[in-house]
Amino acid sequence: MDIKLSIQDLNVYYGDLHALKGINMDITANKVTALIGPSGCGKSTLIRSLNRLNDTVDGCKITGEILLDGGCIRGIEAHLLRKRVGMVFQKPNPLPISIYENVASGPRVHGIRSAAALDEIVERSLRNAHLWDEAKDRLRKNATRLSGGQQQRLCIARALAVEPEVLLMDEPTSALDPKSTAKIEELVANLKSQYTVVIVTHNLQQAARASDYTGFILDGELVEFSKTEQIFSRPTDRRCKDYIAGRFG
Repeated sequence: MDIKLSIQDLNVYYGDLHALKGINMDITANKVTALIGPSGCGKSTLIRSLNRLNDTVDGCKITGEILLDGGCIRGIEAHLLRKRVGMVFQKPNPLPISIYENVASGPRVHGIRSAAALDEIVERSLRNAHLWDEAKDRLRKNATRLSGGQQQRLCIARALAVEPEVLLMDEPTSALDPKSTAKIEELVANLKSQYTVVIVTHNLQQAARASDYTGFILDGELVEFSKTEQIFSRPTDRRCKDYIAGRFG
């Protein structure tokens, strides 16, 4: 089993709030890992820790280690880390520029200037995000004219354009209709052949359908972490069993 990210005794504090408490978790390469739990339990804090987005929060203190391919992420410059560990947020946030420029802007920042190379990256990224057929004839149109589901797939294409190794997704379908949600789930299933995916979701059915491993977080603690089939069919912790059964959360 190839471990892509190793989380070791991770604690996160926001001022006096102890948001994550001694998290230990190994995230397997080229698999989808889902994080579930009630609102406010620490799921988003955990996923934002994986590419140091919490570093930007005033009053945030972090202890413990997160290793990427065996190396501590604290030793990687933030912009280089976020190239390797990309992020897709809950609400689609395309830039108010063309579809093409949304995808090409990241590679440009990292030094790619060739028009031919950028064309190839844009097409490949949009294809990988299952958006090429819908967007190829309007690449120069403003991205905000896309539907919500298309905008979210564009944001995925934008993240993929810089060739990350890990893709973090923080509730990527919570603002989408069922049809768009199904497209994103299909996309996630295809992406794991090339990327390691970590997804936060409130949708238990989505976690069961789309992930290989699932972690249940409650009050900042990782209560249970195992293969998804185990979590949903034979959870060992009563709190996990009750949450999956809908008794709270």
